[in-house]
Amino acid sequence: MEPGAVIIPIAFFGVIFGIFYLYISSRNKERLALIEKGADASIFNIGKRGSSWKVIVLNLAFLLMGIGLGVFIANILDTYTGLEDDAVYPSMIFLMAGAGLYVGYTQTRKALEN
Repeated sequence: MEPGAVIIPIAFFGVIFGIFYLYISSRNKERLALIEKGADASIFNIGKRGSSWKVIVLNLAFLLMGIGLGVFIANILDTYTGLEDDAVYPSMIFLMAGAGLYVGYTQTRKALEN
């Protein structure tokens, strides 16, 4: 095993830990500063309706449906046309995944307006 093969995963997990540590500690400092000023800390609850998991599931569902549709359309194009499969599959997958994300965005916006 090469020496660099051990350092890379350790550095990766160290970076992940550092990001989370900075996020948590800076959030705590901001809230303590608000408490010291006597400001209302309810600003942190704005926009939290408890439905964030619904948004994630909705967008993920449309993304996966778009990817599946992209593979299906690419298979049809590959079978019935003379296009190269090296270009058809990635292009259709990315195109339909983008369309799925757009539809997920519009549906999420409609769901949150109600």
